[in-house]
Amino acid sequence: MSGHSKWAQIKRQKGVADAKKSQVFSKLARMISIAARKGENPEMNPELRMAIDQARATNMPADNIKRAIERGAGRAAGTQSEGVRFEVYGPGGAAIIIEGITDNKNRTIAEIKHIISKHNAKLADAGSVLWAFEQKSGKWEPKISLELSEADAQVLDKFLSELDDHDDVQEVYTNAI
Repeated sequence: MSGHSKWAQIKRQKGVADAKKSQVFSKLARMISIAARKGENPEMNPELRMAIDQARATNMPADNIKRAIERGAGRAAGTQSEGVRFEVYGPGGAAIIIEGITDNKNRTIAEIKHIISKHNAKLADAGSVLWAFEQKSGKWEPKISLELSEADAQVLDKFLSELDDHDDVQEVYTNAI
């Protein structure tokens, strides 16, 4: 029977799984590189220790972790990564904080702005969204919750899922219920 190759099916499934794993590994490697700037010893750098633990929990290879630490410490050839934060007012006036890590800030800004404009959201000035959040144990918790209409909630879900799919975005926080 033509078109029923078991290997073709396995190859396709493996390709999909590898692409997802690669995306997770690249995000974790950027997190490790950023944390390694503050010190490459995990015993003295709790942020690095936490990033390494997250990488190990997802079965990231030890060689990849080591390369990410070397890149963050400045010993490896290549580009330096930096953290970025965007403050956005989304559908229905929802306050959104987007945190990410990038090796090319200009490219990331352009891509995030494109996603924002596609979903009728507005990029806000620095500090104009942070008032609605407070930072607790490294995470942004909303001080004020906002209830959205069903239509706005659907648009916000699509917006947040597209942001999560972006390679440079690490965390997205919102005050919408």
